[in-house]
Amino acid sequence: MHSFPIDYVEPVFRPPSEAKSLILPVTNGCSWNNCTFCEMYTQPQKKFRARKPEDVRRDIARAAEAFESVPRVFLADGDAMVLPTRRLLEILADLKQAFPELRRVSSYCLPRNLAKKSVEELAELKEAGLGILYVGMESGDDEVLRRINKGETWESTRSALTKIRQAGLTSSVMVLNGLGGESLSRQHAINTATLCNETQPDYLSTLVVSFPQGEERFREGFGGDFVPLSQQGLFEEIRVFLEHLELEQTIFRSDHASNYLVLKGTLGRDKQRLLDQVNLAIDKPGAVPLRAEWMRGL
Repeated sequence: MHSFPIDYVEPVFRPPSEAKSLILPVTNGCSWNNCTFCEMYTQPQKKFRARKPEDVRRDIARAAEAFESVPRVFLADGDAMVLPTRRLLEILADLKQAFPELRRVSSYCLPRNLAKKSVEELAELKEAGLGILYVGMESGDDEVLRRINKGETWESTRSALTKIRQAGLTSSVMVLNGLGGESLSRQHAINTATLCNETQPDYLSTLVVSFPQGEERFREGFGGDFVPLSQQGLFEEIRVFLEHLELEQTIFRSDHASNYLVLKGTLGRDKQRLLDQVNLAIDKPGAVPLRAEWMRGL
């Protein structure tokens, strides 16, 4: 039995839609890693560093020997886009040479990492093979963003997503349902919808905020008034969010394992149908199938 060609530093994370992609680590951990809701890269071995070019090239060469065909590659860990454009172009060129059938390369992306990258640079990366960037918006409300120590604002996220669109790249945006608790729920929903309307992402997904390792780290930053939303409160927040969305052609998914209520559609075409599903879950508990508590998770 042959060992896997890439020696990962565990744990390794990737978006659900990259399940069949080759995961290629070009950095370790997350360059920001201060978000109080996130537990992904908190282990000591996940301390941020950029991997050496020769180590990345070795992994690409080994993968090329091991696999007959690699149509998709996901650049790990938390934000490969923190690397200089020149370095990213080198990686994309190496991937194209190693995998002739490669169709798409993707990466997580912190909005802050695009502040110093121009639209022209992003367009160059697209031409070299980069296809989709996964952006954790989390919230469009500046107060929520401040309390969770996201290191971003409504404007910094708007700017990044606008650059992505102008460069012709695909954007996939993630929003956290329940992130503002009871006290900030409505403004979290409305301002997040406003930011989505302003940027018109290609894909939009919602996850429910959860704390597998406990809420203490999150509460310390948020303040004493954080009260988690009940299941009903989560549905009501999603209703406000959907009501204020004015999207033209965005694929919407609320089907992550953390969600109780599965929603799928294209916005704005399916807006009313999705709202009808949410309203039914609120007004007639039991009339809509929900994910059981034991089945939920990250």
